[in-house]
Amino acid sequence: MFAAAVISVAMAALSTVGATSSSPLVDLANTIVSPFREAYTAAAAWVGDKQRYYMDTTELESENAELKRRIAEMEEKIRDAEAALAENVLLHDLLNLREQRRDLSDIEAAMITEHAVTNWTSSLTLNKGTALGIEVGDCVIDQTGALVGVISQAGVNWSTVLTLVDTDTSLGAQMFRTKDLGVAKGDFSLMTRERLRLDYLPEDCKLLSGDLVMTSGLGGYYPSGLVIGSIEEVLLDDSGAASYAIIAPAVDFDGLSEVFVIKSFEIVT
Repeated sequence: MFAAAVISVAMAALSTVGATSSSPLVDLANTIVSPFREAYTAAAAWVGDKQRYYMDTTELESENAELKRRIAEMEEKIRDAEAALAENVLLHDLLNLREQRRDLSDIEAAMITEHAVTNWTSSLTLNKGTALGIEVGDCVIDQTGALVGVISQAGVNWSTVLTLVDTDTSLGAQMFRTKDLGVAKGDFSLMTRERLRLDYLPEDCKLLSGDLVMTSGLGGYYPSGLVIGSIEEVLLDDSGAASYAIIAPAVDFDGLSEVFVIKSFEIVT
């Protein structure tokens, strides 16, 4: 009976304590579990952060890819617009040339794909060739009608132009003011300066600096009246008996991007 009474009192006391605080077993369990609970919470927070980062990164990559696609499309449209504009300019210049020089009956517009200047030659490569009727010997001019050079080689869809200053250049020339005749020739010592030489001048010629030099058209190889350039200076040859002149071409070779090939022309007498 005494033992039962003691147990009853103890149980009552435990019940009273349990009403206000955790039981020793619950407290012990919570103490043991608490570090694991904190670790789980931290791990869950880390995983959540990584998931949000991954989602944000994936979304940014998708947006970046979309922006790159749009930029590529816009760049393509810009290139198409620039090409169309260049073609319009080319056609406009071609129309003007045909109106100004009706003796040039067949002209082909072409774009320059390469400039080549070495110690031995000065040439241009064009994007048009024999498929469009371009042949060796055809004259090439710029949009103002100034002479650029002569076709030296031609393939199906390409051709090479030897410029005026190339050492192989040789064509009949006439002074616009005095009507004197001569021969415009490429010269090795002048090519690097983008100049050419005017030889076989008459003894009584009265050339002045700035005089305009044009093609003579003699022999029918080249059209007459194409501007070659202007006289830069008049000099005496090594013998001192004959004079020659230095010609500055009218064409800015470095600035050329388009030219016009004269495939046929009418001989003007």
